[in-house]
Amino acid sequence: MKVTKQEYSNMTDKASPGSKTVRNCIRAFLVGGFICTIGQLLFELYSYTGLETTDARSAVSVTLVGIAAVLTAFGVYDKIGKFGGAGSLVPITGFSNSVVSPAIEFKSEGHIMGIGAKMFVIAGPVLVFAITASIVYGVVVFLFHLY
Repeated sequence: MKVTKQEYSNMTDKASPGSKTVRNCIRAFLVGGFICTIGQLLFELYSYTGLETTDARSAVSVTLVGIAAVLTAFGVYDKIGKFGGAGSLVPITGFSNSVVSPAIEFKSEGHIMGIGAKMFVIAGPVLVFAITASIVYGVVVFLFHLY
């Protein structure tokens, strides 16, 4: 049986689920916005307690990473990620999740070959490209005195 390109296209259109782009964008916006709102509330709380701005920002980052790590360990962050998609990945909490998830998954292989070797499987490439991009940016700024 030979299928033409048009028939094949019609078959794949029928078999493929419809895209829910608008719904996914709204969910990502709400989840990412909620995480950022929590970060802002933490910043206000830390500032209110007397921390300087730079110290408060650092405390917020550490707190959000810690909360995301705990939520990942209990399986809650995965549910947030399934609901919010990219909205849960973009903030710093997504980085925490990308480090903790493989560590939990490979802990049965031991501390060295499991957790230590696999912890940055997801986050490693992101770090490499981010560091490389920052070095390239720094060289360009230095060469052209763009500061």
